[in-house]
Amino acid sequence: MKILMVCLGNICRSPLAEGILQQKVQQQGLAWTIDSAGTNGYHVGEAPHRLSQKVALLNGIDISHQRARRFTAADFKQYDKIYAMAEDVIEEMQRIAGKNFDASKVDLLMNELHPGKNMDVPDPWYGTEPGYHEVFAMIDQACDKIVEKYRILNNERPLSK
Repeated sequence: MKILMVCLGNICRSPLAEGILQQKVQQQGLAWTIDSAGTNGYHVGEAPHRLSQKVALLNGIDISHQRARRFTAADFKQYDKIYAMAEDVIEEMQRIAGKNFDASKVDLLMNELHPGKNMDVPDPWYGTEPGYHEVFAMIDQACDKIVEKYRILNNERPLSK
Protein backbone atom coordinates (compact mmCIF):
# COMPACT_ATOMS: atom_id res chain seq x y z
CA MET A 1 0.00 0.00 0.00
CA LYS A 2 1.37 3.40 -1.00
CA ILE A 3 -0.34 6.46 0.49
CA LEU A 4 0.33 10.15 -0.17
CA MET A 5 -0.88 12.96 2.12
CA VAL A 6 -1.30 16.34 0.42
CA CYS A 7 -1.86 19.89 1.68
CA LEU A 8 -0.92 23.31 0.30
CA GLY A 9 2.66 23.88 1.40
CA ASN A 10 3.68 20.48 2.81
CA ILE A 11 4.91 22.02 6.07
CA CYS A 12 1.94 21.79 8.49
CA ARG A 13 -0.85 19.28 7.90
CA SER A 14 0.54 16.75 5.44
CA PRO A 15 3.86 16.26 7.29
CA LEU A 16 1.85 15.54 10.44
CA ALA A 17 -0.33 13.10 8.48
CA GLU A 18 2.73 11.39 7.02
CA GLY A 19 4.39 11.05 10.42
CA ILE A 20 1.27 9.89 12.23
CA LEU A 21 0.34 7.28 9.62
CA GLN A 22 3.95 6.10 9.30
CA GLN A 23 4.10 5.48 13.05
CA LYS A 24 0.81 3.55 13.04
CA VAL A 25 1.88 1.46 10.05
CA GLN A 26 5.21 0.61 11.72
CA GLN A 27 3.46 -0.31 14.97
CA GLN A 28 1.22 -2.70 13.00
CA GLY A 29 4.18 -4.20 11.14
CA LEU A 30 2.73 -3.24 7.76
CA ALA A 31 5.00 -2.75 4.74
CA TRP A 32 3.35 0.43 3.49
CA THR A 33 4.97 3.48 1.91
CA ILE A 34 3.78 6.81 3.31
CA ASP A 35 4.78 10.21 1.91
CA SER A 36 3.50 13.77 1.74
CA ALA A 37 3.53 16.67 -0.69
CA GLY A 38 2.14 20.16 -1.21
CA THR A 39 0.35 21.69 -4.16
CA ASN A 40 2.38 24.90 -4.07
CA GLY A 41 6.14 25.15 -4.25
CA TYR A 42 6.66 27.91 -1.69
CA HIS A 43 8.35 25.67 0.89
CA VAL A 44 10.12 23.04 -1.24
CA GLY A 45 13.12 21.67 0.65
CA GLU A 46 12.04 23.11 4.00
CA ALA A 47 11.49 21.12 7.19
CA PRO A 48 7.97 20.98 8.63
CA HIS A 49 6.70 24.04 10.52
CA ARG A 50 8.24 24.29 14.00
CA LEU A 51 4.83 23.86 15.66
CA SER A 52 4.04 20.77 13.59
CA GLN A 53 7.39 19.35 14.68
CA LYS A 54 6.75 20.30 18.32
CA VAL A 55 3.26 18.79 18.47
CA ALA A 56 4.42 15.63 16.69
CA LEU A 57 7.33 15.24 19.13
CA LEU A 58 5.01 15.76 22.11
CA ASN A 59 3.13 12.74 20.73
CA GLY A 60 6.25 10.63 20.25
CA ILE A 61 6.73 11.26 16.51
CA ASP A 62 9.83 12.88 15.01
CA ILE A 63 9.06 14.55 11.67
CA SER A 64 12.15 16.82 11.63
CA HIS A 65 13.78 14.75 8.85
CA GLN A 66 10.94 15.42 6.39
CA ARG A 67 11.41 18.00 3.63
CA ALA A 68 8.63 19.68 1.70
CA ARG A 69 8.13 18.66 -1.91
CA ARG A 70 5.68 19.66 -4.59
CA PHE A 71 2.86 17.37 -5.69
CA THR A 72 3.28 16.21 -9.31
CA ALA A 73 1.10 14.49 -11.91
CA ALA A 74 3.39 11.44 -11.62
CA ASP A 75 2.20 10.93 -8.04
CA PHE A 76 -0.99 9.41 -9.47
CA LYS A 77 1.05 6.60 -10.98
CA GLN A 78 3.13 6.03 -7.85
CA TYR A 79 0.47 6.00 -5.10
CA ASP A 80 -2.53 3.76 -4.44
CA LYS A 81 -4.38 6.36 -2.39
CA ILE A 82 -3.96 10.14 -2.15
CA TYR A 83 -5.52 12.01 0.76
CA ALA A 84 -6.08 15.74 0.51
CA MET A 85 -6.37 17.84 3.65
CA ALA A 86 -8.96 20.19 2.07
CA GLU A 87 -11.22 20.70 -0.96
CA ASP A 88 -9.01 23.45 -2.42
CA VAL A 89 -6.10 21.00 -2.34
CA ILE A 90 -8.05 18.56 -4.53
CA GLU A 91 -8.79 21.37 -6.99
CA GLU A 92 -5.07 22.20 -7.18
CA MET A 93 -4.21 18.51 -7.60
CA GLN A 94 -6.60 18.38 -10.57
CA ARG A 95 -4.99 21.45 -12.11
CA ILE A 96 -1.46 20.08 -11.62
CA ALA A 97 -2.25 16.54 -12.81
CA GLY A 98 -4.40 17.47 -15.79
CA LYS A 99 -5.26 14.33 -17.76
CA ASN A 100 -3.39 12.20 -15.20
CA PHE A 101 -5.90 13.08 -12.45
CA ASP A 102 -7.51 9.89 -11.14
CA ALA A 103 -10.50 10.70 -8.93
CA SER A 104 -10.75 7.07 -7.81
CA LYS A 105 -7.47 7.45 -5.90
CA VAL A 106 -8.34 10.76 -4.20
CA ASP A 107 -10.36 11.55 -1.11
CA LEU A 108 -10.45 14.07 1.67
CA LEU A 109 -8.71 12.68 4.74
CA MET A 110 -11.62 13.47 7.04
CA ASN A 111 -13.99 11.38 4.90
CA GLU A 112 -12.37 8.37 6.58
CA LEU A 113 -13.92 9.54 9.87
CA HIS A 114 -17.01 11.25 8.52
CA PRO A 115 -17.87 9.60 5.16
CA GLY A 116 -19.36 11.95 2.60
CA LYS A 117 -19.20 15.03 4.86
CA ASN A 118 -16.26 16.48 2.86
CA MET A 119 -14.76 18.18 5.91
CA ASP A 120 -11.41 19.97 5.67
CA VAL A 121 -8.56 19.61 8.12
CA PRO A 122 -8.13 23.29 9.08
CA ASP A 123 -4.82 24.87 8.11
CA PRO A 124 -3.09 25.78 11.40
CA TRP A 125 -0.37 27.85 9.69
CA TYR A 126 -1.92 31.20 10.54
CA GLY A 127 -2.77 30.30 14.13
CA THR A 128 -1.17 29.42 17.43
CA GLU A 129 -0.04 26.14 18.96
CA PRO A 130 -3.49 24.94 20.14
CA GLY A 131 -4.59 24.76 16.49
CA TYR A 132 -1.75 22.34 15.77
CA HIS A 133 -2.88 20.09 18.64
CA GLU A 134 -6.43 20.12 17.24
CA VAL A 135 -5.18 19.23 13.75
CA PHE A 136 -2.97 16.47 15.18
CA ALA A 137 -5.96 14.90 16.96
CA MET A 138 -8.13 15.01 13.82
CA ILE A 139 -5.43 13.46 11.64
CA ASP A 140 -4.60 10.85 14.29
CA GLN A 141 -8.19 9.59 14.37
CA ALA A 142 -8.43 9.50 10.57
CA CYS A 143 -5.15 7.56 10.34
CA ASP A 144 -6.50 4.94 12.76
CA LYS A 145 -9.40 4.40 10.33
CA ILE A 146 -7.05 4.20 7.34
CA VAL A 147 -4.92 1.49 8.94
CA GLU A 148 -7.98 -0.48 9.99
CA LYS A 149 -9.67 -0.15 6.59
CA TYR A 150 -6.74 -0.99 4.30
CA ARG A 151 -5.26 -3.68 6.53
CA ILE A 152 -8.58 -5.50 6.25
CA LEU A 153 -9.05 -4.78 2.51
CA ASN A 154 -5.53 -6.00 1.77
CA ASN A 155 -5.98 -8.97 4.12
CA GLU A 156 -2.91 -7.94 6.12
CA ARG A 157 -2.59 -9.11 9.69
CA PRO A 158 -1.12 -6.95 12.44
CA LEU A 159 1.93 -8.24 14.27
CA SER A 160 0.99 -10.30 17.29
CA LYS A 161 1.88 -8.67 20.56
